[in-house]
Amino acid sequence: MASSLRCLAVSHKIAQRSGSRFLSTSQILRNDVAATPNVGAVQTQKRPIGGFRGGIIGFLFGFSLASAFAAYHLLDEYKRASAALQASVEELQVSTEKVSAHVRRIEAVEKDLKALAQSTAGKEDLSRVRAELKKLYDGLHIEFLDLRSHVWGIQQDMHAIAKKEATSVRI
Repeated sequence: MASSLRCLAVSHKIAQRSGSRFLSTSQILRNDVAATPNVGAVQTQKRPIGGFRGGIIGFLFGFSLASAFAAYHLLDEYKRASAALQASVEELQVSTEKVSAHVRRIEAVEKDLKALAQSTAGKEDLSRVRAELKKLYDGLHIEFLDLRSHVWGIQQDMHAIAKKEATSVRI
């Protein structure tokens, strides 16, 4: 009886390890089960992935990895190009503001020049003023000569009177 209990205990241990339950109830069958050692659970064979399926999976993995790498570099290049474009736009805006300031200064100078051109005398005006000035100068010269001759006449009269009075006695 001790041997049958020992076999029963061993069969329970084997059943617990393998996770299966024996349905044998006769002692002969229990002894047979107890006599065979447990080699472990039978592993199901994995189906090997075929070369074609592995190639497709590898291709898809490689393609997705290369696509992600290309997208990353494309996005990085896009960011650099956008930054360069933004800097160029800002430089263009600064230069446009400078050009606008120069244009405003040029317009102000042109406005002042136009006002000066309207207020300055033309060639005809200058010729007319020159002729008037020449007439005025000639008129003054003639008056000066008349005045000089008049003064000379007065001097002559004064000399004549002075000679006459110097020769005559006065009482």
